[in-house]
Formats: sequence, structure tokens, C-alpha cells
Amino acid sequence: MIKIVVLISGNGSNLEAIAKACQNNSIPGSIELVISNQPDVKGLERAQKYHLMTQTISHTDFSSREDFDQALTERVLSIEPDLVVLAGFMRILTTQFTNAFAGKLINIHPSLLPEYPGLDTHKQALENGDLMHGATIHYVDEGLDSGPIIAQGALKIDPSQSEAKLAQRIHKIEHALLPKVIAEIAKELISLKGKEVKFESKSYFGKNNMEFFNV
Repeated sequence: MIKIVVLISGNGSNLEAIAKACQNNSIPGSIELVISNQPDVKGLERAQKYHLMTQTISHTDFSSREDFDQALTERVLSIEPDLVVLAGFMRILTTQFTNAFAGKLINIHPSLLPEYPGLDTHKQALENGDLMHGATIHYVDEGLDSGPIIAQGALKIDPSQSEAKLAQRIHKIEHALLPKVIAEIAKELISLKGKEVKFESKSYFGKNNMEFFNV
């Protein structure tokens, strides 16, 4: 059973997907702490629904990014987690944090990286006339959405759909993909060795780390 810390900034739908998977034993682990850098967000309500311990560490309470990351690092280290999941955490972390949890820190990003790191990914995909779009789960390094890719989920874009509708479809991919990846990490079927993702022979994602969704 692994110990998981989840960092959020908003709605928390991916947090809920992880919590459900832990509850039904799809993930052999437990969420030990949920931290939000924003108070009074929906994600904290979702966490309470699953009786998870929560804490708000607001970045606005600190004079610098480094001071915020120091406080965040100390709190997460106190849990001694096996895995830290950035699930809609809208802060760029310093190397102070990423180095502290190297090999134990993953992020889910709403694009098919390396396309569209950063914000407004759905808008960019539509404006550029892309045929495909999706979500990526990756280990976090010191760069912006640049760490080693674990798995991706893709869909075919309907150019007649709105940005909001495309975002809803991508969320469905995220909710399916993220718990599967966490489960395989918990079962030691996925790990990070240096800069490379290592997949054990029984890993689904090692066979096919791009999955297509009809959502």
C-alpha cells in the first residue's frame, strides 16, 4: 500500500478519480493528504466527501516562490509519501520541490506533450486545426511540463465543438488514465530510472503508452 499526497488548485475532479480508485482497491494505496494552494475550492469539498485530510497552503501568504515551495516541501515530507500527484496544481514548482521528490512526483497535463506545455491547451489545439488532442501523464522535472512521459490518452477533435466541450472530453480521458498509471506505479510496474521511464513486463503502458479514446 503506497502513501499518496495530491496537490490541487481548483475543481479536483482528478483527485476524485484517484480517491474512488483507492476506495475500490483499484489503486493499492491511500491518499494521506490533499493540499490546495487556493482556499475554498471545489477540490477541497471533494476531498472531504471521501474523508481525506486536507490543508490549504496559500502561495499568497509567502513573499517569494522559494518560500512557498519550502513550506510545501516540508509539509509533504512530513507525510513521507511514496507518490506525489499534481492534479490540476496551477503553480510552477522550483527545483527545491522537484528535487525533493524526484522519481516520486507525477503530473497530468491536458495536451499530447511535447505539444502545448503551459496553459490554454484546448484553445491552441482548436485554433491550430489539430486532428488529435489528449492528455499526458509524466514524471516532473525542473522544466515546464517537460519530464519523462509515462502515458498519453488521445481523441479525435471535432472542429465544430467548443473549447469547453473539448475540455470535458479531455477530462474523461484524464479520469480514466490517471488512476491506471498510479495503480501501476503502486504495483512497481512503472518507475523512473534516471531520465527514463521503466516499464515492467506486466505493465499495460509499457506495451502501449498511447491509448485512444472514443469519448
